[in-house]
Amino acid sequence: MVDGVTWGLDAFGRDISGNLIHPPAESGRAGSETSAAIELQHHLPAEWRSGSLALVSKQSPVTRRRLAALAEVRASIAATIKGITQIQHPVGPSRSGAVAGFGIDTTARSTGEALRDWRARVRGGQLGSLPAWLGLIGLVIVFSVASDSFLTLGNIANLLAQGAGVTIIAMGLVFVLLLGEIDLSAGTASGVTAAILALHLVSGGNLLGRLGLGVFVVFCVLLVLAIGIGIQLRIWAASAAPAIALAMVLVGVGPNPWLAMLLAVCVGTSIGLLTGFLVSRIGIPSFVVTLALFLAWQGVILQLIGAGGTVGLREDTLFAVANGNLSVVGSWVLFLLAAGGFGAVVLGRHYRRLHSGLVTQPTPLVFAKVGVTVALAAVGTYLLTRNRSQRALIEISGVPYVVPIVLVLLVAGTYVLDRTSYGRHIYAVGGNAEAARRAGINVPRIRASVFVISASLAAVGAIVYSSKVGSVDPSAGGGTTLLFAVGAAVIGGTSLFGGRGRLSNAVIGGAVLAMVGNGLGLLRQPAAVILVVTGLVLLLAASVDALSRRRDPGNR
Repeated sequence: MVDGVTWGLDAFGRDISGNLIHPPAESGRAGSETSAAIELQHHLPAEWRSGSLALVSKQSPVTRRRLAALAEVRASIAATIKGITQIQHPVGPSRSGAVAGFGIDTTARSTGEALRDWRARVRGGQLGSLPAWLGLIGLVIVFSVASDSFLTLGNIANLLAQGAGVTIIAMGLVFVLLLGEIDLSAGTASGVTAAILALHLVSGGNLLGRLGLGVFVVFCVLLVLAIGIGIQLRIWAASAAPAIALAMVLVGVGPNPWLAMLLAVCVGTSIGLLTGFLVSRIGIPSFVVTLALFLAWQGVILQLIGAGGTVGLREDTLFAVANGNLSVVGSWVLFLLAAGGFGAVVLGRHYRRLHSGLVTQPTPLVFAKVGVTVALAAVGTYLLTRNRSQRALIEISGVPYVVPIVLVLLVAGTYVLDRTSYGRHIYAVGGNAEAARRAGINVPRIRASVFVISASLAAVGAIVYSSKVGSVDPSAGGGTTLLFAVGAAVIGGTSLFGGRGRLSNAVIGGAVLAMVGNGLGLLRQPAAVILVVTGLVLLLAASVDALSRRRDPGNR
C-alpha cells in the first residue's frame, strides 16, 4: 500500500470476471492522468501485476499522482461491477429502479431520436455500408436509363450468378480483413482447388494416374503436413479436412461430383492451415506470405493443368451449381424460410431487449426494416419465378441455386461473427491485438483460423466460378479474381485497417462490382474501360474508409 493505493487491476484493466472495462472518456488533467496511469500499469514488472499485490517502493510525485488516478479508475470499475450486479439481481421495488440507479438509458428511443443519432454517427465517420448502398442504387438508375436490357429478367438472374463466385471469396476475405491482415493468395488458392476438382472428375478419381507419382507424393505430403499444422494450432475441425482429403486420394474414390466438391473444399482448408501457420507461428507478415503463395499456387496450377491446357467440366450436377435454378415452388419456399427467419430474428431480438429494459431501436423503425426487406425479397422472388427464356419452346424460371448458397454462407458466417465468442475474439484482435492477448485471447490461433476460413470459402467460390465458366485453365483464380474479391469486401464497407466490417459487406460490394461489369458490358464498353472504372470504384471506397476513420472519434 502506497499513499492508500492498492493495485487492483490486471495488466489490461479487467474486472474480477474477466470482462474488459473501458473507463469513460475524460478531458483535462484528470483524463490525461488516468491514461498515464493505465499506460504505467502496462510497463510495470510482471510480479507487480499479479492482481491485488500492493506496490511497496518509493515513488516520485508524478508516479503517485498516476497511481492515485488509477485508484479512481479502480473505484469506478468497482461501482460498475456493483451496478451490473444490481441489474442482474435487482434489489428493491423494481428492476427498472436498479437500472435507473445505474445511470444507463434503457428506454426505447423515439423515431426522431434514433434518426438524429444515426445522422450524428454518419457525420462522425461511422458510415458502415451506406456508401455501397448509395452506389448500388445509383448504378441501377444509371444502367437502367442507359440500357434497355439491364433490368430484364434474364439479366437479373445472370447478375446473381455472375457475381456469386467472387462474392463468396470476398466473404472469406472479410474474416482476414477484420484482423487488419490480407490474403493475396486467395485467388490462386481457389484456382488450385478448382484444378483438383476438375482433375478428380476427368480422371475418374484416379489422381495418381493423372498427376504422376512424383506430384502425387508431394501432394500427399502436403496434406499430412496440413494435418500436423492443424493439430499444432489446435484447430480440430480444420485438421480433419486434410485427413479427409488424404483418405479420398489414397483410396481413389470414384468421380462423384459431391465428393469432388468436398475434396476441393478440404484442399482449400489445407492451404489455409499452411498460410495461417506461416503468419501466426513463424511470424512472417501476411502480405509477404500470401504474395509468395500467390506466385507458388500459380505455378502449381500450371503444373496441374499444363501451359495452354484446359480441363472441361461437363458433369451435370456441377454445371447446375451456377447455372441451375430452383423450381417455382422451391423458390417460394426459400422466400418463406428466408423472410420468416429474418423477421423472427430481428423482431425477436428487438422484443427481448425491450423486455430486458435495454435500449433498442424504435419499434416502428424495426417493423419498417423488416417490411422493406421482406417486400423486396417478395418482388425479387416473383420476378425470378417468371419465364425468362428467349425461346418460346423452352421455359427458364426459378431462383438460381447460387442464391441459397450465398444465403446459407451469409447466415452461418454472420452468426459466427455476431453471436459466438469466436466472432467477438476476431473483432477484439482486429481492434487491438496486444489488448486482446492481455485479455487472455489466443491471438495466434485466431489469426491462423481466419486464413483457414478464407481459403475454405475460396474453394467454395472456385466451385461456383468453375461451374459458371464450365472449365478450368491455368489462369483460374489469377488475373483480377483476387482484386475483385478484395474490392468487393472493401467497397461493401469492411475496413482495411481491421476491427470493422460485416459479412454482408462482401455481398453488397460483390453486387456493386458485378453490376459495374455487367452494365458496362451491356453498353459494349471494352475491357479496358471496365477495369479502369472498377479500379476507380475501389479507390473511392478505400478513400471513404480512410477519411471516415479520421473523422471517427473512436480512432483518434
